[in-house]
Amino acid sequence: MALTFESAVPTRIIFGCGSLGKVPELVVKLGKHALIVTGANRRNAIELAEKLTQPGISSQIFSVRGEPTTTDIISAVSLVHQNNCDVIVGLGGGSAIDAAKATAALATNAGIITDYLEVIGKGKALTAEPLPMIAVPTTAGTGTEVTKNAVIKSEEFNVKVSLRSDRMYPQYAVIDPLLTIGLSPEITAYTGIDALTHLLEAYVSAKSNPFIDMVCREGLQRIASSLETAFTNGNNIEARENMAFAAMLGGMALANGKLGAVHGFAGPLGGLYPAPHGAVCACFLPPVMEINVAALRKTKKAEVLKKYHEAAEWLTGNTNACAEDGVVWLRELVKKFKIQTLASFGVQQADFPGLVEKAKNASSMKGNPVTLNQEQLFLILEKSMHF
Repeated sequence: MALTFESAVPTRIIFGCGSLGKVPELVVKLGKHALIVTGANRRNAIELAEKLTQPGISSQIFSVRGEPTTTDIISAVSLVHQNNCDVIVGLGGGSAIDAAKATAALATNAGIITDYLEVIGKGKALTAEPLPMIAVPTTAGTGTEVTKNAVIKSEEFNVKVSLRSDRMYPQYAVIDPLLTIGLSPEITAYTGIDALTHLLEAYVSAKSNPFIDMVCREGLQRIASSLETAFTNGNNIEARENMAFAAMLGGMALANGKLGAVHGFAGPLGGLYPAPHGAVCACFLPPVMEINVAALRKTKKAEVLKKYHEAAEWLTGNTNACAEDGVVWLRELVKKFKIQTLASFGVQQADFPGLVEKAKNASSMKGNPVTLNQEQLFLILEKSMHF
C-alpha cells in the first residue's frame, strides 16, 4: 500500500533550559506593542514586561484566572485594540496560551467570537492572518504551543469548544523546561496525564498516520520514564526536560490528527464542572482504554490492538505486556497521583444522558479507534466515577 499522509509543523520551536531569555528579542522582531497573556500568577509576565524597555516598545499584561472563557477573549481583544498591540505573547499554562492564540486570531477578524467556534457556533474560517504570536509554556501538558486550536469555555452553553484554524499556529514556541521546576506535584500530575492522553489517543486514533505514530512513540516512552520522577522529585531537570519535550510532541500529534473518547467527554464535562482538564483526562483514560480494547478485540482490528500492546509495553517497561496491562498501569498511576474522582467534582448519574449526547457531537470523538455505542459510552462514565 502506498505511503501517503499530510503533516504541518509551521511553528519555529526554541527548546532548552534558559531559552526564556530569547523572548524579548523575538517580541521586538515581531512588533512594538505587546500584549502578554498570562495566568493568575503574573510574576513571569511582569519580569518579561520589565525587559521590554527599548525605546518605542511597550507592553500590557492580561490575566486569565482559569480556563479561558468567551468573556475573557472579548476583554483581551478589546485591550489589544485600545493599546494598538501588534504582537501577542502567551506566557503560562495551556489556558493562558489558548487565550493568547484566540486573542491573536480574533483581534484581526471581524465579527463575534461565536462566529468562529466549533459545535456551538458557526465554525467560520478565519479570513485574516492573526497577530503574530509567541507561546511560552510554563507547564508540560497541553502542547498548545505547537497546535492550531484554542479551547474556550462558553459561559452561555456551559461547554468547552475549540477555535481552530491553520492560521493559528504560533510563530514561535519557546519551551524552557526550567519554567516547570516550580510546579506542584498536583499540577505536574494533571498536566503530565494530559500529555500522556494526547499521545496515547493520537497513537491509536482512526486518523493516525506514520508521522503521528513516530511522534507518539517518542513521547510515550519519554513520559513512561519521567512522569513519576517529575511528580516525586520536581527538581529533577532531566525528568522536566523529558516532560516538556513529550508535551510538545503531544501537541504536534493532535495538531496533525484527532484524539478520542477521553477528550470527547472532557470538553462537555469540563464546561459543566469546575474540574481541572488533566484530572478529567485521568478519570477517563483507563476506562476508555479498557472499553476500546474490548471493542477492538470483538471487531478483530488487529492493527490498532497492536498499537495498544506496544503502548502498554512502553508504559509498564514489560516487553511481554498486553493492552490490558496498560489499563492496570494507568489505574495505578491515577491512584498514586491521588487524582480526584468524577464523583468528587459533583458529577452524578443523572447527568449521564446529557454528557453522552454532548460527547457524541464532540470533534475529538471522531478520532476514537472504534465507534462506541450508547451502552459503551454510559459504561465509560460509570467506570470514571470511582477508582
